[in-house]
Amino acid sequence: MQGRLIRDWETQMKLLTQGTGRWLTALALAMLAMPAMAMEGVGFAAPEDGAEVSNPIEVEMEVMGMQVEPAGTMEEGTGHHHLIIDGGPVAKGEVIPADDSHIHFGGGQTRYELSLPPGEHTLTLQFADGKHQSYGPDWSSTIRVDVVE
Repeated sequence: MQGRLIRDWETQMKLLTQGTGRWLTALALAMLAMPAMAMEGVGFAAPEDGAEVSNPIEVEMEVMGMQVEPAGTMEEGTGHHHLIIDGGPVAKGEVIPADDSHIHFGGGQTRYELSLPPGEHTLTLQFADGKHQSYGPDWSSTIRVDVVE
């Protein structure tokens, strides 16, 4: 009888270990997927926040969770970048102005060479639809740079 108890215990442990292994694997996969889901939005690949830069400033823009398409493309999940110099995000649904401090990348560009006067500046990346209507602050990112001569 004692031999049977050990075998049953061994069988139970084996089943528990297999079940726990599957559960841990599922948990690990879910945790790995979470950062990807949480990473929706726009960001600067370059320059880094707080960077000391000189002219010309190489700006690299990226988006996660949507696809970059030229202005005029009105498909869900698409849009293009806008760079706002020394300003903040544009409210959702508002058309982004076209002036010296609001640079439009209607061709679907993701890189830009920028020159700014020396000093501290903010750069805000704003994603918008094909009609230049902002996707709002959730689809923006702001960094600070210090331009040196």
